[in-house]
Amino acid sequence: MSPHQITVLGECVADAFTEPAKAPNELALRVLPGGGPANTAVSLARLGTKARFLARLSEDVFGRLFRAHLTESGVDLSDAVKASEPSTLAVAELDAQGRAAFSFHAQNTADWQWAAVELAGADLSESACVHTGSLALVREPGAAAVEEFLAAAAPRATVSIDPNVRPLLVRPEVYRDRLPHWCRIADILRLSDEDLELLLPGTSLEQACDTWHAAGVRLVVITRGGDGALASLDGERVEVPAVAAKVVDTVGAGDSFTAGLLHHLAARGVLGGRLTDLRLADVEEACRFAARVASLTCSVAGPNPPWRHELTRPAAADRA
Repeated sequence: MSPHQITVLGECVADAFTEPAKAPNELALRVLPGGGPANTAVSLARLGTKARFLARLSEDVFGRLFRAHLTESGVDLSDAVKASEPSTLAVAELDAQGRAAFSFHAQNTADWQWAAVELAGADLSESACVHTGSLALVREPGAAAVEEFLAAAAPRATVSIDPNVRPLLVRPEVYRDRLPHWCRIADILRLSDEDLELLLPGTSLEQACDTWHAAGVRLVVITRGGDGALASLDGERVEVPAVAAKVVDTVGAGDSFTAGLLHHLAARGVLGGRLTDLRLADVEEACRFAARVASLTCSVAGPNPPWRHELTRPAAADRA
């Protein structure tokens, strides 16, 4: 068990997957708790890191599902807001490789209504790291309050950001315009190669890392699905291969990778500041662990990250 708490801020979304219908002209959906930040918090807690989740959780049927899921996974919800607005719904369509394309039902939902007063009382005294990203940083009206919260947390905690670009909800240029500011606040930037193509089209991984280092972030990790990950620490780089898995779908894999990375760094005691004691060998080891966590997430349906005891199973083995 890592002694260091990680605080995660962001949305919890109802991920709906199509299932065979019982009658013609009928659509059957299986709903699972999802959302990038929530997936990361769940994965951290299941790995053994003390994870606190700052979220605005609706009191509707989905919100009750979220609370049960997060609590059963060991996530601390003591600072979560009970919101009157409805939950966000995302309907997923999977391609032949198990990659999901989402359509969102997110107008005026609970996740984006942050006010500064709701975040002001959050206790970060025991948090070595604050992680956020996805839509929390770009959806109005709450985005500005979230950015202010990160800036206030940065002097005493490592800040980690995963942009998780969602072009159907927010134009990529909104992320692109805000990213240099995030890099000035953040110590860790984790994103996918798909995010990279939306943020800096036609830019190589190495050029992108150099651009974001120049903007202020020390550690950049770009995941590439089955091609593994590239990590860059102040310009020193290492490539880490993916771990083979029987892929059911890739939903939540990137979030699990982020959790594995942060969990491993926390366990090594390097979080809690500006990563001044971090070395490239530490990053490589953390990324290898994170790839293992992500592979197990891919082996089951939906955003269902592994528990700590499942890490001892063969990588390609099926999970229940």
